[in-house]
Amino acid sequence: MTRAVDPEAGPARAMFDADEASRGLGIELLTVADGEATLRMTIGPAMVNGHGIAHGGYLFLFADTAFACACNSHGPVTVAAAADIDFVAPARLGDELLAAARERTRFGRSGIYDVSVTRGDEVIAEFRGRSRAIRGGEPR
Repeated sequence: MTRAVDPEAGPARAMFDADEASRGLGIELLTVADGEATLRMTIGPAMVNGHGIAHGGYLFLFADTAFACACNSHGPVTVAAAADIDFVAPARLGDELLAAARERTRFGRSGIYDVSVTRGDEVIAEFRGRSRAIRGGEPR
């Protein structure tokens, strides 16, 4: 059963508050629950590549931040073991994107999480992250 967590408190919020890279891009943590997180980001001028679309690295970072919030919502410090992304549609300057992360499974100290990056109803990217809890890792 999913337990709602106040996005203003808890281990995911503490981790996000210390994440200068994500917050520096204007990423906002909207919701957090056990194994879930939703974030928002607007594509700014520095995020657009030479083709006039959002650079894939920024989309990956955005999805990775949602993944990090979801897998750290449980409490032990958890990091990425691996991740991949499929770019489905381009994002453009000024687009407001949402990243919705959801836990698929946890086993031992590992987990698998899926993140959908959307613009309205349109899927922009699909991300899958594999996590690993750090032994003895306590939240900040």
